[in-house]
Amino acid sequence: MVDIGEKPMRARKGRPEDTTGMGKQAVVRNKTANPQQITAEQLLREAVDRQEEEAKPPRQRIADEDELQMYRVRKRKEFEDVIRRQRQNIGAWTKYAQWEASQQEFRRARSIFERALHVEYQNVSLWLKYLEMEMKNKFVNHARNLFDRVSQLLPRVDQFWYKYAYMEELLANYAGARTIYERWMEWEPEDGAWLQYSKFEERCGEIDKGRRVMERYVSCRPTQQSFSRLCKYEEKHNNVARARSGYEKGVEMLGNELDEKYYIKFAQFEQRQKEMERAQAIYKLALDVLPKGASDELYRAYVSFEKQHGDRDAIEEVVLNKRRFVYEEGVKKNPRNYDIWFDYCRLEESCGDVGRIREVYERAIMHKPPVLQKRFWRRYIYLWLYYALFEELQTGDVEKARAVYDKLIKVVPHRQFSFAKVWKLYAEFEVRNLSLDRARRIFGRAIAECQKERIFLDYADLEMRLGNIDRCRTIYSKFLEAHPHNPKAWNVYVDLEDSVGELERARELCKIAVDQDRLDMPELVWKRYIDLEVSHDELDYARKVWQRLLHKSSHVRVYIAYSEFEAQTCESLPRCREALERGVKHFKAENRGDERAMLLEHWLKLEREFADEENASALEKRQPKRVKKRRAVPTETPGQEAYEEYMDYIFPDDKPEQQNLKILEMAHAWKKRKIEGAT
Repeated sequence: MVDIGEKPMRARKGRPEDTTGMGKQAVVRNKTANPQQITAEQLLREAVDRQEEEAKPPRQRIADEDELQMYRVRKRKEFEDVIRRQRQNIGAWTKYAQWEASQQEFRRARSIFERALHVEYQNVSLWLKYLEMEMKNKFVNHARNLFDRVSQLLPRVDQFWYKYAYMEELLANYAGARTIYERWMEWEPEDGAWLQYSKFEERCGEIDKGRRVMERYVSCRPTQQSFSRLCKYEEKHNNVARARSGYEKGVEMLGNELDEKYYIKFAQFEQRQKEMERAQAIYKLALDVLPKGASDELYRAYVSFEKQHGDRDAIEEVVLNKRRFVYEEGVKKNPRNYDIWFDYCRLEESCGDVGRIREVYERAIMHKPPVLQKRFWRRYIYLWLYYALFEELQTGDVEKARAVYDKLIKVVPHRQFSFAKVWKLYAEFEVRNLSLDRARRIFGRAIAECQKERIFLDYADLEMRLGNIDRCRTIYSKFLEAHPHNPKAWNVYVDLEDSVGELERARELCKIAVDQDRLDMPELVWKRYIDLEVSHDELDYARKVWQRLLHKSSHVRVYIAYSEFEAQTCESLPRCREALERGVKHFKAENRGDERAMLLEHWLKLEREFADEENASALEKRQPKRVKKRRAVPTETPGQEAYEEYMDYIFPDDKPEQQNLKILEMAHAWKKRKIEGAT
């Protein structure tokens, strides 16, 4: 049938073009599914059910000699045809020979095997089949001859030697088996051959000969495994001295080639002999010789040994060595991982070995951060500080601690950044050692090099504790020269004068401070000025300061704070109301509704707090109403209008025409834009 859309195939000669009887345009009109469906599984089942049984050849019964000869001739002809076609097929040769052997034709079988060996004499399977036939049929001499031949042709195939020696041993020909083993050992075979030889001597009861075999094995193959086997053999036969000598000889000869398993076996051998000191010495030797990364199992075995037979100090020493190795590996990977150095130093400090502690600290401080950024130097600086504290507190070596501090001061790049903690700790160290002049020189050098705020404060605190007020004044003067815009510099100076009872000096300092044109956070200075006057009950002076502040700044927070001062500190509600009314008028004039509403809300809160119901009800009527409004916003496209919503306040105090003033202004602005757009 021809598919639609394709060219019809040309009809064969002598046949009609259409063989379906459906015409040239053969189309399947009914495409619905057949009601009787057939699956692939049904097809397979039918194929299996209808499959005919395999034809089995009839069983032939041979009745006389002639039929047997005919059968043999026919089978031999079949085998010969096969090996003539497939000469390299060793399986065919083997089947042929085994069939001849089954017919008790051993001479023919040997002939076939020999012919096959001429084809491929290196085939191990062929030799094994040949030997199996001879041994199975008890042709011992033939088997010996075959073993001699194959051991000369294929001496590196251990299987033939194994079978040869085993056969002689089964025949109780121990001398012959020993001769075979000796011939085999001349080829220096693998480890298994030597072990079989020694086990053969053990079975024969010749322990000394087996020992000599093991010694020859070790001299032929001086490996860790061979020494272990020799020592195990000697221990098995209760020759402890020779076993120990074998272990020691292995350590002497192999040395670095040994791994942790050999030392563990050596130590366990000594434990079995109750020689605990020897075992401990072996463990320690192994831990010193072997690389730390390849001795985890050895560490566990040593710890277990010390727990059973050792003391607490020995166990701690093992644990410390393990942790030292971990830290050494960590700093080797990243020498600037200061957290590992901290842990390493703490570990050594817990041991108490001053030499090792100094060595670790010196190694740690050698690795400076490569980048001149303060955040990378913070951890590094603490290494120096811990080093100096160790020298001062634990060793008591003051000169060494001073030298550490001096080196630290030279290491830090003070032009880029500095650390006030370093200068402070250095100065406190000198104070503890009663060297006040050194401490002052240190702070003076710090002020000259970095001028950090913390340094001025720490230096002044030191002089204050010593009672040197004039020196404190000098320090704070330098502080103001270095940081004139820092409000803390002014405040601490004022605190100093206030603490010594110099009110006028403190007041003058505050006046100078508030008169500064530039100050980072002036509100702190104003607050300190006011607190100074209030603390000495100078309320009139404080009120003048508040008035001066209000004149300079009209912030809503200032009005609120001033009102609280009058209401709570001075207990003068009229002055409080006057200040709040002044603020409300000020914000009303500047058209600042949010600040005005905040001030009215605070005023109402104060009236309620002091229980003045009449004034509180009057203020409630003055509270604004919050409404939502719209306003025009400029757009990028000319002529296009856009609006945004915002929250505004409507105050009852405002006149109606004032309330509508904004709406009129917006209307005028809209009309103006419309006229400009039309033109």
